[in-house]
Parts: sequence; C-alpha cells; structure tokens
Amino acid sequence: MPRKLVGGLIQCSNPINDESVPVEKVKQAMLDKHIPLIEEAGKKGVQVLCLQEIFNGPYFCPGQDKRWYDAAEPVPGPTTDFVAKLCAKYKMAVVVPVYEKDMPGMLYNTAAVYDADGSYLGKYRKNHIPHTSGFWEKYFFKPGNLGYPVFQTRYAKVGVYICYDRHFPEGARLLGLNGAEIVFNPSATVAGLSQYLWKLEQPAHAVANGYFMGAINRVGTEAPWNVGKFYGSSYFVDPRGNFLAQANETDDAVVVAEMDLDMIDEVRNIWQFFRDRRPETYGDMVKL
Repeated sequence: MPRKLVGGLIQCSNPINDESVPVEKVKQAMLDKHIPLIEEAGKKGVQVLCLQEIFNGPYFCPGQDKRWYDAAEPVPGPTTDFVAKLCAKYKMAVVVPVYEKDMPGMLYNTAAVYDADGSYLGKYRKNHIPHTSGFWEKYFFKPGNLGYPVFQTRYAKVGVYICYDRHFPEGARLLGLNGAEIVFNPSATVAGLSQYLWKLEQPAHAVANGYFMGAINRVGTEAPWNVGKFYGSSYFVDPRGNFLAQANETDDAVVVAEMDLDMIDEVRNIWQFFRDRRPETYGDMVKL
C-alpha cells in the first residue's frame, strides 16, 4: 500500500499592528483569525498541519520593547493546547509555533508538536538566533537546547526547523539522520536580502536529505515595526526538489499537498547521501 500524506500550511497576515493595543488582545485577534483557516485545512483532509513562526502575534523582533515578553507562555500551554484540540476534531497532527516562557529569563522561539488525537508529542526550540538590523531576536530568544528531535505522528515522522535555521545545512542533515520524513520550516521573512534563497535552500535540504519539506511564511506589512513586506510564497517540496503546491505573495492561504512517502526510500536508494557520508572528516566543522 502506498503511504500517502496530505500536508497543510497556513500563511496569514496580522490583523492588529498597533503597539498601543494590549499584547493579549493582539494574540487573541491572531488566534481568532487562524481558527477558520485551521478548520478549512481540516475540511480539505489535511493530516499534518503547520502554522507560521510565532503564529499568534506580530513579528515583534525588529523592536526592543520588553512588553512583548508578556506574549510568552508555557509549552505546552493554553494556546498550543487550544489549537491541538481544534485539530484533533479533524484528526490532524499539528505543529504550533509560539513564543515560549520556560522559566523566568528563559524565553524561546518554539514549535509544539501534537498528534492527531490532540496528545502532546514534544517541542523544538529554534537553534540559530539572528542578531542583525531588523532582526534583533537575541533580545527575545535564548538559543535552542533540545537538539533536533523528530516526532512520530500518526501519519509520518515530523521534524521542525524555524526561520533562520534554514540557512544552516547541519541541522537539516541531523533531522534526516534522526528519521524525519517531512520537515516544516515556519518563518517570518521579508522581501529583500534573502528572498532569492527562499526557493533554493529548502529544496536543497529536501534533496540532500531525501525528505519532504513544508516552508511557511507570513504575508503583509506589520507597522510599527516595518521590517519589510512578508512575501508569503509558502510551499511544499518533494525529495527531488519538485514544488508540489505554493501560495502567492500577498494573501492569507491554506496550502495543501498530497505526498507519496514511498518516494523517500526510492530517492535514497538512488542517491546514497547518508551512506556515503564521511563523518570522520568533519571534525573541523564543530571547532570553535
């Protein structure tokens, strides 16, 4: 029997871009906007769904306003559990990226992973944290400390990379070695410097490691931070680098693609990238 997987991605603009509005109101508005999109995914038969980076709020990292610390919450926690219960209604596993508060002073850019029955499987914390003009993430996030876990959902083995992580092939390789069949990369990335990489790096990860990838980006311009225009273009790509489905640059969207997981073994049997590695020669890569 062929192993078919129906994957889904949601790209969405932020409805409230006003720093005078309480943080909790902004979070609730974004959650409320996602509910019909999540339900649309369920009605379309999606089995594994992923939302965008810090899905329930703006991308606040261009600023340095500490009030956004109040947006952080435990993982698992109220927002991730709510989304999981909604997805369980449609028997969808789900990746829910949020701003995590682990303990005082320990804040992470995190994605919680839940199975199709709403049970919590674990989380991934963004490992690579940028600190450059417009992306002052080190004011808000600690580097991840959970490695590169893979989660066995009812339908497939799921790995997660978050936004800036996608520029680093090392973690993408480890996700493959850890057994990922599909890797999701929820992002918040704007037009300009790296847009041309959007369609290069993630298909390259898929090919180099023989798995499917789902890349998610938000849409719109978020004042007052004005880091730039989020250009959407969320997509699925297969282990041969073929694009399976893609959204446009401007609209809220639910992206759905059917994937044949048997292709993973087929491609890996042809391209023996894992077998032919030379890890004993890679020591210099991890020297400080």
